[in-house]
Amino acid sequence: MKPTTEDSPVQYTQRIKAEMQQLIELLRKDIGSLTEPKAQALFETSAEVLTGLVKAFNDYELRCEDAWKAKLPIFHLKEDTTHTPRG
Repeated sequence: MKPTTEDSPVQYTQRIKAEMQQLIELLRKDIGSLTEPKAQALFETSAEVLTGLVKAFNDYELRCEDAWKAKLPIFHLKEDTTHTPRG
């Protein structure tokens, strides 16, 4: 059975990546308009962080990193019955 778009988060990751890419371009464009070195560094650092996020989204889509390949165990939290109810 072919997964529906509702089953696949890729359409969402692609949209978010496109928006992050636009923001990266805007940040880098605006660096040239800034004269304060600390502001320039902030914008460049922000662009670099977003570039890393875009890479993480790509890796997720391509399943090329071990973290995206492995099935992670599901942990169930036990109900905490040692504390008195808040009220």
